[in-house]
Parts: sequence; structure tokens; C-alpha cells
Amino acid sequence: MTKILMTSVRDDEQAAIKQFAQEHDIEIITTPKLIDDAVDLTAGVNGLVIQQRSPVDPAVYPQLKVNGLKQIATRTAGFDMVDIQAAHDNGLTVTNVPAYSPRSVAEHALMQIFRLLRKSYRFDTQVASGDFRWFSDEQALEIHTATIGIIGVGRIGGTLAKLLKALGARVLGFDVQPREEMRGIVDYVSKEDLLKQSDVVSLHVDLNPTSTGLLTAADFALMKPTAGLVNASRGPVVVTADLVAALKDHQLAAAALDTFEGENEVVMTDRREKGLADVPLVEELHAMDNVILTPHIAFFTNLAVKNMVDFALEDVLLILDGKPSPHEIK
Repeated sequence: MTKILMTSVRDDEQAAIKQFAQEHDIEIITTPKLIDDAVDLTAGVNGLVIQQRSPVDPAVYPQLKVNGLKQIATRTAGFDMVDIQAAHDNGLTVTNVPAYSPRSVAEHALMQIFRLLRKSYRFDTQVASGDFRWFSDEQALEIHTATIGIIGVGRIGGTLAKLLKALGARVLGFDVQPREEMRGIVDYVSKEDLLKQSDVVSLHVDLNPTSTGLLTAADFALMKPTAGLVNASRGPVVVTADLVAALKDHQLAAAALDTFEGENEVVMTDRREKGLADVPLVEELHAMDNVILTPHIAFFTNLAVKNMVDFALEDVLLILDGKPSPHEIK
């Protein structure tokens, strides 16, 4: 019987894993450990599915080869945690799940856009301290009067654009490869024009050498002082120190960050007692009353979780059967 190891497994994934194993008559071994700490479990299994944000330990790749594995499937859209060249050097095919549920992240971004437009971050802070007043500079924009800029109009960004268009917003887009089918929904402009005109900018790009550090101090200086930023893509797309400075200098009004530099150290940890002193940039963001932080949960919906499990496991079975996967990372 085919045996597949899945690492970093959460309780909420178990139902989908059990269902897939039954439907395909395979054995799936699960562990909450990262692959770095579970590589010994790969002895005697045919396939591997991982999920983590931290880089895979370089020692893992040759050990997988020794144990006879032919592939690594990551049940995430991002795959920067895998050293693709090292995997290929050890005969391992790498796959990801590029489109588990575009609506999951798009709907989260839409929610955060609303929160920024309605300045809920200010009311949350005030009411929490017992202050129930409201002030002239807290007047909100209705979304059909707002301009929303989307950087990265792919599967997720395109889904968000359609949701925004349906609500009557003006939608600007910047993408290195504009999709013709999105014209009429999105007005494609330069990154500079998008930053200058948008009331909220939402980021939806993959992490790669061209997107790392995509937004810097110079970019924030172009934005309206009343504008907000949503990042539900990857943390290093934004130079966090520059963002903190821009927020403090009122070059932009607020930010809603589901991904941020330093998240690997804090996501899925309880920091109520330990605090955040060891991750000073995250500590600074956390202390700001114009920053909304969420722990990388934009993807975390019923449909997305099931799709991430199913698509990753389907890729494993394809590769074990000697067939190509449409999600292979070259």
C-alpha cells in the first residue's frame, strides 16, 4: 500500500486527510513536526507533503534521496521554504498548490480594506480604553467612492478585483504580466500611479527576487497620507522598517498585515508572557494603534484547507505513478 508522510499537520486538516486516504486506499502518516525534525519518518514511505514557512534544513534533501523519495509536495502556494536546486540535485520533484482557494485570501483582503476605509483600528483602540467618542478625522470612505490599488493581479488579486468591482469601487492594477481578461475590471497603471491614486493598496504577489523589497520608503512617500496598505502575500515584499517609519511620519494612515517580516518567529506561538522583544520590528508593529496584525490566516477557510490537502496529495500520487504534475516547480 502507498504510504505518504505529511508534516506540520494541524487538527483541522485531519478530516480531509482521513477522507482522502479512504477514497484512494492509501496510508497517510501525520505528524505536527516540521520535516527538519521528522526526516527519520520518511524511511519506508513513498511520498512526502510538507507545510512550513521556515527554510527546510539543507541536510533533509540528501536524506530523502537516501530514503528513496522522489518528490516533495508543499501544500501551500508559496514554496520559498524549499531550496529548489538542492531538491533537484537530489532527484526530488517539487510541487506546490498555487490555487487552493483564491477567494479565501481575496475575501480576507476585502475585509481588511473595509476595516481600513472605515478606520475600525482607531475605534477598536478607543473603545478598548473606554473612549466612546468619535472625531472629524475618523470619517470613513464608502467603498463605491474609493480607489483600490492591487499589486499582483493574478488568481488572488484578480478575484479581489472582481469583488471590489461588484461593490462599485474603482480598481487599479499593476502587474508585470497584465491579463487581458481583467481589462474592464481593472485599470492597469504603473506602480507609481497606483500608489499615488489609491485609497488602499493591496499586495498579492509571489515572493521571488523581483518582489522582495517591492515596497520601500520611496514608494510609501508616493502614497496619500490618508491611504492604507494591506499585505496578504508575503512579509518580505515590504521593507518593514520603512513601513514603520512611514506610519510614524504619517506618510500613510494605516496598515493591515497578515504577513510580515519576522512572522516565522511568532506565528503559531503564544507570546502573552514572553512578549516580542526578540523580534523588535514585530514588537513595534504590534504596539502601533494604526496597524492591524493577523497571524497569516488569510488562507484559513474550510474550502481552502481541504483543497490544500487534496491538491498536494493528488500531486504526490501523480508523481509516484510516473505522471507529470501541473504544479511542478521547475
